[in-house]
Amino acid sequence: MLLPVTLTIAAAAGIGNIALAMRVVPIRLKDKVLFGDNGDSRLLARTRAHANFVEYTPFVLILMALIEAGGGSARWLGIAGGTFVAARIAHAVGMDRATSNPWRAAGALLTWTILLALAVWALAVAYGYGAAPVIRVLPVEGSPMA
Repeated sequence: MLLPVTLTIAAAAGIGNIALAMRVVPIRLKDKVLFGDNGDSRLLARTRAHANFVEYTPFVLILMALIEAGGGSARWLGIAGGTFVAARIAHAVGMDRATSNPWRAAGALLTWTILLALAVWALAVAYGYGAAPVIRVLPVEGSPMA
């Protein structure tokens, strides 16, 4: 299978994205708000939680895919990806509260930590550290590829 860890986390992120969107839609329908938040702080918080998820997720998935393709550890990628999805859910739950709270703070801090760790790991993979060795097939002299 092609990039199974990244595909699994992408699937979880896709489901999370739909779940966050579904928290917004009932409020929009009930209050007949097609654009913006109409001054509703709950709608603003939920749309920002959803948008925030969409802002971070592509970077994480791209880094994960490239690290996995470069031979990064499937176990650590799975842990990082699962933690990221959980952090984004915690952040969204925390956004429903009008004041600062551990859910929102932990979600944000874990997201930043995972993104930074993946970025550093990607650099390590790019420059030959932190990944399985790549086996290169070289053409044999006299073969059609030579």
